[in-house]
Amino acid sequence: MIPAAVGFQCPECVQQGRTRQTRTVFGGRVTATPHAATYALIGLNCLVFLFEISSTAFVNRFDQVGLFPGHGLPSIGVATGQYYRLLTSMFLHEPPSSGGTFFLHILLNMWCLYVVGPPLEALLGRVRFVALYLLTGLAGSVLAYALMPPYIGELGASGAIFGLFGALFVVGRRLRLNIQPIALTIGLNLVFTFSVASISWQAHIGGLVAGAALGAAWAYAPRANRTAIQIGSSVALAAILVIMVILRTHNLTG
Repeated sequence: MIPAAVGFQCPECVQQGRTRQTRTVFGGRVTATPHAATYALIGLNCLVFLFEISSTAFVNRFDQVGLFPGHGLPSIGVATGQYYRLLTSMFLHEPPSSGGTFFLHILLNMWCLYVVGPPLEALLGRVRFVALYLLTGLAGSVLAYALMPPYIGELGASGAIFGLFGALFVVGRRLRLNIQPIALTIGLNLVFTFSVASISWQAHIGGLVAGAALGAAWAYAPRANRTAIQIGSSVALAAILVIMVILRTHNLTG
């Protein structure tokens, strides 16, 4: 037996206490660097932006475009099998060739990620937070692929950012926190989304709906089988996105 603050403990109990992993309120692992994933995503977006500045062809190679005729060259786009564009477009932003205010696109998105990311990552844990970012960003890309004209390119982290907005709103309600700030943020961004013709509202709505849906599935899952429900809901969303891509590709290619 080992002396403790109150009474004694057996060696096995002491060892279990040392190895037990602390969990967040929604099942994620608590780490010594709770905001590392947020800062890594910001860094990755900024790194990709540097590539955009250095190469004018970089955006055309990796943005999300459904089907663009090559005018004598092979056609490009997701419908031709370039499915990676659905993912890579999430890390692109307006290039310098788009005009003098090109830097505002990445600046606003990274500021939102810097503000919303840390509290959400602390609640969900690193793995769940990154999964949420990627899945909601993909949801935005897929909805844009499904509804936008196939020859128009789409890019930006806004789908994933709206996904974080939606998840934080639901998680805040679950924890009975003050959700008025995030509700106001969502409302203002939606007004801005539908007020500017050049903004892909499809990507924003896709990310927002996916984020709210995943947030609800993850936050309200019973503790007993919480991890299984969180994984299952993530797989279900991914399956829905795959089906949407297949249907849209069939529609474009016949």
